[in-house]
Amino acid sequence: MNIFAVIVLLISTAAFGQSEIVYPAAEANGGNRFADLIELLSVALKRTVPEYGSYRLVPSKLEMNEERSLAELEAGSSVDVVWSSTSAAKEAIFIPIRICLRKGMLGYRIALIEPKNQALIDNVNTVDDLRKLNVGQGLGWGDVDVYRANGIPVLTASYESLFAMVAHDRFYLYPRGINEVFAEHAARKSSLPHLGIEKRLLLYYQWPYYFFVNRNNRQLADRIDLGLRRMVEDGSFDAIFWKYNGDAIRRANLSQRRVIRLDNPLLPKGTPLDAPHWLSPDQLEGYISQHSRRTKPSAP
Repeated sequence: MNIFAVIVLLISTAAFGQSEIVYPAAEANGGNRFADLIELLSVALKRTVPEYGSYRLVPSKLEMNEERSLAELEAGSSVDVVWSSTSAAKEAIFIPIRICLRKGMLGYRIALIEPKNQALIDNVNTVDDLRKLNVGQGLGWGDVDVYRANGIPVLTASYESLFAMVAHDRFYLYPRGINEVFAEHAARKSSLPHLGIEKRLLLYYQWPYYFFVNRNNRQLADRIDLGLRRMVEDGSFDAIFWKYNGDAIRRANLSQRRVIRLDNPLLPKGTPLDAPHWLSPDQLEGYISQHSRRTKPSAP
């Protein structure tokens, strides 16, 4: 190998050397509830290797709840990318990648309850009715501010303790995303026999869920954005979404639920709610019908 070839090899290695990208490790007993997001991130990075080089995607050494992961990202210490709901405050601190990772579905909420409260909840038809009850939410979750802004009382605790608390009637509703509620209930129904899934109510608020990176890491933000946009265009984004969420969406029986819409005052101006990857309520029934008529797609 001549000296020119050696120089070219060294420059290429420096420019495209393998980079380590760290995401938050899930809390204990968190299960695989973020597996879809990790797969989206991994594929987005894979799709951008020609432009940005090889990578190694790894979880953080410490388990983190959402509040901790955002603090670590702001400090620029132990994580490079996190996933979270958006708000004007977060977008002022971090770089958001404005492609909703769950196509708006985290704003469709079905509650875990103590089943004896079903009859009481059957009388909830408006936001005013909902204000007479209370909900449980996790520490540091952005949803807390949405419920409080709508005048709904909120009790906060750690993610795992909330399941036992609602099962023991400490509060009425533990609203969960459609993609979350069935798996979470199944994982705990033997240890919490008084934990049930509410049957006839659907809470809805606009709830974009994004990847965020540190303000000083524009290159990583651009890389993830490019990869996700390529996935939206070629259909692999939708395939991953349906792979992880299709069964739960069908089980939710959304057309048989009465919908209570909540305002989200946290939405930043210019949030792209009309983007092609976003599912608004008027699009949802057609989307479910379309996917239910064909073989469940496989993600790449």
